Amino acid sequence: MEKFDVTVIGSGPGGYVAAIRCAQLGMKTALIERYNTLGGTCLNVGCIPSKALLDSSEHFHAAAHKFSEHGIQLENLKVDMSQMIKRKAEVVKMTCDGINFLMKKNKITVFNGYGSFTGKNTVQITKADGSKEQIETSKTIIATGSKPASLPGVEIDKKRIITSTEALELKEVPKHLIIIGGGVIGLELGSVYGRLGAKVSVVEFMDGIIAGMDKSLGKELQRVLKKELGFEFYLKHKVISAKAGKKDVTVIAENEKGAKIELTGDYCLMSVGRKPFTENLGLDKAGVALDARGKIEVNGHLETNVAGIYAIGDVVKGPMLAHKAEEEGVFVAECIAGQKPHINYNLIPGVVYTWPEVAAVGQTEEQLKEKNIKYKVGNFPFRASGRARASMDIDGFIKVLADESTDEVLGVHMIGPRVADLIAEAVTAMEYRASAEDIARMCHAHPTFTEALKEAALDATAKRAIHI
Repeated sequence: MEKFDVTVIGSGPGGYVAAIRCAQLGMKTALIERYNTLGGTCLNVGCIPSKALLDSSEHFHAAAHKFSEHGIQLENLKVDMSQMIKRKAEVVKMTCDGINFLMKKNKITVFNGYGSFTGKNTVQITKADGSKEQIETSKTIIATGSKPASLPGVEIDKKRIITSTEALELKEVPKHLIIIGGGVIGLELGSVYGRLGAKVSVVEFMDGIIAGMDKSLGKELQRVLKKELGFEFYLKHKVISAKAGKKDVTVIAENEKGAKIELTGDYCLMSVGRKPFTENLGLDKAGVALDARGKIEVNGHLETNVAGIYAIGDVVKGPMLAHKAEEEGVFVAECIAGQKPHINYNLIPGVVYTWPEVAAVGQTEEQLKEKNIKYKVGNFPFRASGRARASMDIDGFIKVLADESTDEVLGVHMIGPRVADLIAEAVTAMEYRASAEDIARMCHAHPTFTEALKEAALDATAKRAIHI
């Protein structure tokens, strides 16, 4: 058997980044991926392809609804769905090819096949043709990610009742897309097809969308999606059934009072979250323990109950985010190398790539209230931003939460243009324990969207925002 210092199972953002960092630190590294392409869910059927379609659909929507105000006249505008999907596939291929290049550059041995433990220090790779190969490893990092979750009694046929994977490959724009779940994935894919002309209905069990984020963000996003794209929302509704026909699907849900609604569309997107992928990994043969929710139990070093076996990303506790997995991949590699890295889980930003975009870091107002932490709030609407008015992106706001006595920034919550990029400034400030006044006294270029953060910080400092 070939021997490795570290073997990584799974080549998503967490896995391939962990492999690269291990190689950089001088370890002989193997990477096992069960599919033919590297990159995992994120690069193949998640983050990257969805952003490609979001960009394409945003261009179409702007051309159809905003170009005339800019003095640009178009005629006979139409969607070429096959070209849109083709461009998305090209983006995915370029990105995945880039990972192949990085593996070769860092001299990482890649095995294509299904990796599973046969013992604490042995991993078997079952290849597509059924042949098997075993390798020996001193350390192992489990980075197998997650897969779409479903609801009891709902059968995903991948034709009419679909997951995000199938939603990225549709050959037509749905007439009526029913989305079960008002979370990030559902709203992003709903935005894609809503912009292209689909009627979109969202059925959500909770009392608001993007439920894990500050409530004010969910309320504003719901308002904008309803206004701009005509989204219908059925909040506090529990799905009873979803049944697919040859050309349609019917969803029945009921509210908290027991009143039922029936929705019929041509596609239903099941978007109720994701669950860790830990099946058939041979965890029992290695002695690795799972918690009650099927996630792998780890300690503060992300090491499982079995010494030398680590787990990162969606298979362990915490938000299922690609960038969180990447940070954990680097963290584990450096732990194995004897370093003392650190991750501040409170400062991992969350982003929703709708338009307007949504981004947040730190504590929400609801969390601060629950913890009885006294705080002050600063707000600034993008409507008051000259840059936002120039680009016709006036929906949304930035909210800064700061400690009432120390003025330290405790949370920043944004909905507006390009806030997916803008949130990095807030993360940087909070990493250095900045006060709201620190941000307020930084010079921001004019006219930019970033000025909105400065103004919100001014508002939090002493209610002295300049432009409201």
